[in-house]
Amino acid sequence: MRLLRNALLSLLLYLLIFALILDRPLSLGLLRLEIQQKAARLATLPTPKLVILAGSNAPYSHSCAVIGAMLHLPCENAGIAVGIGLDFLIRQYGPSLHAGDIVYMPMEFVQYDNSRLQNDTGPDGAILLRHEPGLLLTMPPSRILASAFSQNFPDLLESAVEMPMVRLISPARTLATEYDIQGDRVGTTLATAKPGLFGNLAAPPLPYAPGYGAKIIANFIRTETANGVIVIGGLPTGFATALPPPAEIAAIRALYLANGGSFAMLPNLSRYPPADFYDSPDHLAQPCQYRHSIAIARMLAAALHIPVHAPAPSAIALAATCPA
Repeated sequence: MRLLRNALLSLLLYLLIFALILDRPLSLGLLRLEIQQKAARLATLPTPKLVILAGSNAPYSHSCAVIGAMLHLPCENAGIAVGIGLDFLIRQYGPSLHAGDIVYMPMEFVQYDNSRLQNDTGPDGAILLRHEPGLLLTMPPSRILASAFSQNFPDLLESAVEMPMVRLISPARTLATEYDIQGDRVGTTLATAKPGLFGNLAAPPLPYAPGYGAKIIANFIRTETANGVIVIGGLPTGFATALPPPAEIAAIRALYLANGGSFAMLPNLSRYPPADFYDSPDHLAQPCQYRHSIAIARMLAAALHIPVHAPAPSAIALAATCPA
């Protein structure tokens, strides 16, 4: 009996510490603030608007500043790093989507493959437990349990370091230097690219195996298209040395079409030489981000049957510095 009582008290103490006291305001705080800022800006945009939704290839490789201007649409780059639960992101952005809005989704392949366990145990579990318990309680039991027990002793140590450091390092100032007011990643110059992080340049993408992530994406497409939102699937950026298999592209395209959306892709499958990237095959350097975005704007205009305007001279000039 004493053993059971002590075990229950330990669990209660664990939950109280991580739900009410400890926090990671730098590592997780940056992600939380980024999501909050994107959701807040999205809520202010009029309809029709364009939303780019994917993992980090959305803000790194796509520029709302370029695409929105060429389509004459207000635009929010709502992409967040892969690993954040798609169910969490959809609950943040969904209320701001209305009939006539356009969502372009160049999702990373792994986001379709993610299992339920991977979705439920992402870093947003700690964010939900500490900062959004009300939202957490509306989620399935597996999500609640995973969030409740998502942290461990190293997380406790990180919290102890980060909580006093946040007085010296401002997450808001950090984000302001890295992202523009439309959510695009900026400042990723070719001069500061980190090719040593690329790994095997010829490594093919992992085989496509639709999992829980694909179910979340399919449900999002069905829900939003039923509400009059236009959902267009697309391909993420990647190395030209690692082309996705045609069967994988066909399966992803079918997912969008079967649930009421559409699908569009560039002739080059959004694949570019490694020299165009900043620090990973998902992250184009900004000059190449602009060049890719000009092509995406023209592709979306054709898919939507709307006029496309010439890119700004400044965008053309920066895109022209992309090496290949």
